[in-house]
Amino acid sequence: MPEGPIRWGIVGAGRIARRFAQGLAYVPDARLAALWSRRPEPTQAFADEFGAQRAESFDALLESGIDALYIATVQDSHADYAVAGLQAGLHVLCEKPATINRQQLERVLDAARGAQRLFMEAMKPPFYPLYRKLRAHLDAHPIGEMGLVRAGCSVPGVPDDHPSLSFEHAGGALLDIGIYEMFLAVDWLGAPLDVQTLGRLGPTGVDTFASLNSRHERGIAQLFCGLDLHGKGDALLMAKGGHVTIHEPWWNPSRATIRYADGRVAELDAPFEGGGLNYETAHFCELIRAGQLESPLMPHSKSLQMIAMADAARAALGLRFSGE
Repeated sequence: MPEGPIRWGIVGAGRIARRFAQGLAYVPDARLAALWSRRPEPTQAFADEFGAQRAESFDALLESGIDALYIATVQDSHADYAVAGLQAGLHVLCEKPATINRQQLERVLDAARGAQRLFMEAMKPPFYPLYRKLRAHLDAHPIGEMGLVRAGCSVPGVPDDHPSLSFEHAGGALLDIGIYEMFLAVDWLGAPLDVQTLGRLGPTGVDTFASLNSRHERGIAQLFCGLDLHGKGDALLMAKGGHVTIHEPWWNPSRATIRYADGRVAELDAPFEGGGLNYETAHFCELIRAGQLESPLMPHSKSLQMIAMADAARAALGLRFSGE
């Protein structure tokens, strides 16, 4: 177990890395110690702003005395960075999607088991105060087992040079945005049994819109994700005794409404602080201190189920990335 504050390292120096670093101010006994990216000048400015060391290479970052590594790079590099971090003896929190396919994820999980280190996909919604409050409320005042999840998000106007539209970096709506909706489906309905997908590929070869109907152990999900239409939305969870609306943007949840079949209505409000990434980081730090190798809220099984859905959806659209 680390003595004193948990020392974090970041690989990557983009927008999500900055949000993570800002969120560390809200995490007890944790600090940013070092970071590295392929762009020396912005990385140095980043390090200076947060009082961290700029490592000269990724290997130097691994050897800088950090306890945990946050991976904030383009998603085609996640698996290699995660395996290297785990084999170096570090605990690894990896930005979503953890990998671009199930085969890569199994390689990462094998490395985590072999190194006896904690690995978690950074899927933020379940750690937000609202999401936890909703779970607790439904435990105390149930509406029954969920039978349908409906959710989606579509964001147009993505710059042409953004990694989300890059075939080389394994972009596309399914992995960039849809992975959130896939989490919601498996979290409430269990493992996917089959996935039906309609969608389209854009000029760069990645998916720009996809609509999924999936059958799970306990129900059905209706999901969408896109990069060419405007559709920031809420989420709907349906059961026999009522339904829940997680108000938009559901993936950064702060409000929910539960409507019971008998006419009762419950409104839940739970504002969040620190940009939201701090909650998953605090959970991860707690797991490190407890000597745990897997999160009970975001276990490896959920990551495997989510990426299985993404693999099936991409296969239906005929989207294969280089090396697959």
